[in-house]
Amino acid sequence: MQRPPAPTQLIERNGRTIARRLQKTRLTVLEGPDKGATFEGAQDEVRIGGEDENDLQLHDPSVSRRHAALRLTTEGLRITDLGSTNGTFVGDMRVHDAIVPGSVDVVLGETRIRVELLAQAVEKDISQGVRFGRLVGVSPSMREVFAVLERIASSDLTVLVEGETGTGKELVADAIHRNSARAGAPFVAVDCGAIPRDLIESELFGHVKGAFTGAVRERQGAFVAADGGTLFLDEVAELHMDLQAKLLRVLEVREVRAVGSDKAIATDVRVVAATNRNLPREVKEGRFRQDLFYRLAAVVVRLPPLRSRMEDVPVLVETVLEDINRRRLAQGMPTYPSLDRRAMELLLHYDFPGNVRELRNLVERFAVLGADPTALAAASLPQLAPGDPHELRTDLPFHDAKEMWNDIFEKTYLTKLLQVSGGNVSAAARTSGIDRRHLQRLMVKHDLRDRDAGD
Repeated sequence: MQRPPAPTQLIERNGRTIARRLQKTRLTVLEGPDKGATFEGAQDEVRIGGEDENDLQLHDPSVSRRHAALRLTTEGLRITDLGSTNGTFVGDMRVHDAIVPGSVDVVLGETRIRVELLAQAVEKDISQGVRFGRLVGVSPSMREVFAVLERIASSDLTVLVEGETGTGKELVADAIHRNSARAGAPFVAVDCGAIPRDLIESELFGHVKGAFTGAVRERQGAFVAADGGTLFLDEVAELHMDLQAKLLRVLEVREVRAVGSDKAIATDVRVVAATNRNLPREVKEGRFRQDLFYRLAAVVVRLPPLRSRMEDVPVLVETVLEDINRRRLAQGMPTYPSLDRRAMELLLHYDFPGNVRELRNLVERFAVLGADPTALAAASLPQLAPGDPHELRTDLPFHDAKEMWNDIFEKTYLTKLLQVSGGNVSAAARTSGIDRRHLQRLMVKHDLRDRDAGD
């Protein structure tokens, strides 16, 4: 009997890998609270669980937030339990990591899902390069990303970058900017999820003196600051609906009005937006404007999580060490040697929930302290330099140091906030002025459990 084609295959021509074939996968919920829900697509990994960031979100209380993943491999369809509370079952067998047939029923909690590999497949071009800007990858999935970026960088198309936290979404925006005709103009980044709701409009569009309490001087907004260049809007899904409408108008008419002003200022800005959420689902559920989604998603670039491209780990480790040693040499400090075999083995068998950002922290820790398996369990926590626990990491690039400091602040603030509110998320949201949904996502990010949410 002829063996069916592998779910993912490389396509070669004249001795060069030019494309990859990905078979489409369909998931259909047969039993459970979400009966009838479906997911269909051609991608390396499909995540299933209760979080809204999952490709197939389930509202079954017996399903964990991040319950299971389906991955296309050259050997077949791989199902992995992600440390769920109630397990993942194929028939009567509980599975942790297994290759399953193309059509199989999978049970998660009280939910049964039919998993099917469809006859349809898509082919994606693969770049011949292994770098684009500061992005590095030898895996087919990253080289697919490079192929897209190489084609669109010189255009003025608006780009939407999707990917989990730590996958390098800002690096994509920076690489697009540096490889465009706008490279000599400003690159401005705005984190839409980190700015209070009452200040984000001023951050984007600016304000005039006296526009609101505390506006003691005129402020130039991000659109004006980025004129002629590129504006990166990180976590764009966190914008409230009223501001989404204003952002759409600016993108359409290419002019902004500062808060408190009746004067329009023309802007010439290329926008790259990013999110770690499923925007089509946000649109469907009424939390994100459909017209803004289509305006932002002229091109969609999806960054794969590091766990799905483990062949990139060695080259990423080498790149991180080169960056660290370059800074140490500039400061007159001795360089670190390459990681030993034990350290590489640990990294190659780790799931990297924090993706490339987490890898960077681990590489530096291993370089200083040696391979330590216990570091993997705590790797998602910010790694500080020896000495004062609040010491700023001036040995890191500005963005990395800022991200690390931001993680420290977020977790410390949220921990104390939840203590004061007795674990009541709604009360904590009111006290902090953070949207409740965004607060819950931050709690998941920092592993601070919601007492009212089942796992």
